Amino acid sequence: MTETADTATDRSPVTYSFARQKGVAFQPESPSGEAAAFLLRSGADRRSLLELRRVVGRTCPVRELAADVYDRTLSDLYAYSGLGSDAIDSAEEGDDSLTRLIDEMPRTEDLLDSDSDAPIIRLINGMIAEAVRTAASDVHVEPFEDRVSIRYRVDGVMHETASVPPRLAPPLVSRIKVMARLDIAEKRIPQDGRLSITLGGQSVDVRVSTLPSRHGERVVLRLLDNSAARFRLEDLGMPAAMLVDLRKALAQPNGIILVTGPTGAGKTTTLYAGLNLLNEETRNILTVEDPVEYAIDGIGQTQVNAKVGMTFAAGLRAILRQDPDIVMVGEIRDVETARIAVQASLTGHLVLSTVHTNSAIAAIARLRDMGVESYLLASTLTAIVAQRLVRRLCGHCREAYTPDAAELELLGLTGRTDVTLHKPAGCSHCKQTGYDGRTGLYELVMVDDALRKHIHDDAREAEMAAHAFAKRPTLFRNGVELALAGTTSLAEVLRVCREEGERHAGV
Repeated sequence: MTETADTATDRSPVTYSFARQKGVAFQPESPSGEAAAFLLRSGADRRSLLELRRVVGRTCPVRELAADVYDRTLSDLYAYSGLGSDAIDSAEEGDDSLTRLIDEMPRTEDLLDSDSDAPIIRLINGMIAEAVRTAASDVHVEPFEDRVSIRYRVDGVMHETASVPPRLAPPLVSRIKVMARLDIAEKRIPQDGRLSITLGGQSVDVRVSTLPSRHGERVVLRLLDNSAARFRLEDLGMPAAMLVDLRKALAQPNGIILVTGPTGAGKTTTLYAGLNLLNEETRNILTVEDPVEYAIDGIGQTQVNAKVGMTFAAGLRAILRQDPDIVMVGEIRDVETARIAVQASLTGHLVLSTVHTNSAIAAIARLRDMGVESYLLASTLTAIVAQRLVRRLCGHCREAYTPDAAELELLGLTGRTDVTLHKPAGCSHCKQTGYDGRTGLYELVMVDDALRKHIHDDAREAEMAAHAFAKRPTLFRNGVELALAGTTSLAEVLRVCREEGERHAGV
């Protein structure tokens, strides 16, 4: 059973508020055998240790921690899951009245400060806390005839974490809708909302989406860690040579830089990392996004609102009248947006955007298909990044093995006998998945004079790719390099680069 709120309280006899304000906390003995200790935040009043010792009723070694380390440790200590059977059982015993649920909404600024006993509130707090603790990107609340399934997407893969009785679906969904300021009476149409929370000192934005289904409303919570807005290009895991070239492209005063890939590939994070590099007070940087995922200080960010006619094209047209140096468009979806982006580049602006294609070269064909003239693309495109996210092998349990002949052929190392790959095994550290976290696969196309001629002459994708990747790695080759380094498995590379993997295999 996962740890519940009550269990967490038993293990930590002082409240979260006390530990945060006084700078002292009790860390119980860990399952791995690490001794219990008193934690002291650097600079805190050591006299608070006397009160802590009195409450705990024992003496422990004192570990002094830097303020940021103390705050992270505190968050781990108190961010209970709340999804154990005790929480579910108590929720069944609660009052299902929607009025009562609304009245019992916690007023605290931090979820970990909430000591409310309302079962549904504790369940939702626990769901979000567990999602943050496990680095889940999404929480799915899915009603079925015999249960409500709660699933997390961790490292791009869905896992069912718990299920609750179907009678809890209405109060659970209504409670989430209240928090996101949605209409709780409207259950016939999809709704989208947003809420901001603080969990253990960590600010988290949550996008909420509801969808009517046969057995009630489905809810998806998308967690947006605000720290992602501070990513630097060097934090993305891009190969060093590729990083140098991308920096050169971003240093250009005008042109179009595109990031391509499927939904959930990390395109927005890459764009934000580029904006962070460019963000200086001497530049006017404006964005139009759907939605604004992360707030960046010093950058003007505008959100699309199709209901009132604020489309990407309308937003882009408007911000070009705001004297920008650099423009970021969340996505080029139609010919109107594409043509405005091209014109912005031709008039001296640097434009950053995304396109949904499977490869960097395919982005050129996609813009052509939209109706953008080839000679304009040849004049404005500067660089195209394609990316995927792959799961990293767990460093505690990965297993080495010798690849067979078919795998060696995929790797381009036929006949070699000195090659070692790694595969997932599964342990308690990675929750038996064999993987822990994700990293990026990238390919970068730099549009040089030769490629501009190919684009201008409407060359086929294969011809452009042959030139673009003559001296640069493709997504698949970048994945192979990570597999050979033991960072990920070959199976994981093939999962996200299936099309190119099949070409290499001759399928």
